[in-house]
Amino acid sequence: MQNKLKLLVTGLNGVVGRTLRPALEERYEISALSRSGVDGIPSERVFKADIGDIESLYPAMKGIDVVLNLAAGGGQSSSEGMDAGWDIMLRDNIVGAYNVLEAAKQSGVKRVILASSGAVANGYELEEPYKSLVSTDNIPVPETWEMINEYSEPKPISLYGVTKLFGEDLGRYYAATSDMSVINLRISYCLQDDVAGPGRGQANWSSHRDLQQLTTLCIDAPPEIKFDIFWATSDNRKLFRDNSHAKKVLGYKPQDGVN
Repeated sequence: MQNKLKLLVTGLNGVVGRTLRPALEERYEISALSRSGVDGIPSERVFKADIGDIESLYPAMKGIDVVLNLAAGGGQSSSEGMDAGWDIMLRDNIVGAYNVLEAAKQSGVKRVILASSGAVANGYELEEPYKSLVSTDNIPVPETWEMINEYSEPKPISLYGVTKLFGEDLGRYYAATSDMSVINLRISYCLQDDVAGPGRGQANWSSHRDLQQLTTLCIDAPPEIKFDIFWATSDNRKLFRDNSHAKKVLGYKPQDGVN
């Protein structure tokens, strides 16, 4: 029987971590790193550490094949959301992203997957036709619109989005200057309740099972994928965060969508 791939997950207790955990545990040998610990995983594979402290990360990286970095300051798992304080986002999203990538490189990890965010492009929603697509008002849907893909100009309108964009470019640097593969997963509208809410959720929702599928495709992607960025979205009628690249490169097949 083939040994399971050894996967280290940071931030497993967060909203996205809890969403992904059932699929990850079924497929991989999971280790977890967090400040408070994680229940339900053998103690020898639970590491209490802070991604803001690089020295604390090395024990967790030993023997790991792939790191999935979900730990973040701000976002869905923060009580203040994208308005979290700069000190927190600096520690977790900038220093922390560097520490995870550097420790992974020094430890011989083959791939790091960074949880990015739709916040790197939220500025489009201030403009038409995207403003109408995310509106909570009952207004006509535009006939056509240009999709926002991985090569579109970033438009963050929060410091959270800026820090996630920094993480993407940091990943690009490590992929270009080391043997590691780095994949950025732009996680879109995904809440603890597996439903698409009003407004943005109608356009950019990612169901739990679609996010699970895409994440495992990133983990299992061939080594030839040295660096890439993928939008994590379901096939929604108002979709403008383009998931076609993930379909083409990874064989992603969303099962859900808002009609």
